[in-house]
Amino acid sequence: MLARTVFIMTFAAALGSGLVSGVFFAFSSFVMPAFARIRAEQGIAAMQSVNVTVINPGFMLALFGTAVVALVLAVGTYSRWGQPGQWLILIAGGLYIVGTAGVTIVCNVPLNDALAAVQSGSPDALSLWPRFLKEWTFWNHVRTLASSGSCALYIAALASR
Repeated sequence: MLARTVFIMTFAAALGSGLVSGVFFAFSSFVMPAFARIRAEQGIAAMQSVNVTVINPGFMLALFGTAVVALVLAVGTYSRWGQPGQWLILIAGGLYIVGTAGVTIVCNVPLNDALAAVQSGSPDALSLWPRFLKEWTFWNHVRTLASSGSCALYIAALASR
């Protein structure tokens, strides 16, 4: 029974981290570059809208639900350490928790909050926008790599069974 539960949770963590990775990849590869190509006022307004819209049950479940599953799996590796793939699950969990959820909370959300505090056409917004684009996108690349790596490690753990 425990082995089946661990398998299902590992599968869910792989699916969740892969799904989140795809969202972040989209932002890194074409959403943020598109926002950078349009007038600053439009890009700011679009990103402000995204930052409100992204707070929805589906995305929050994918992003933070995966972090909870990753944490439970990582903690559980200590009681299953001799079994195949446990070191992969531990590393995948740490990578997701720190590199995806942690970076979101510590880096991207404060940047989003700073952008939310300005009017899209104001001088403050126009001076913030270039720094926002650079820093937010950098940390989004980190989140993309972390969630992709986590997904790959969870899949490797499943394959090692």
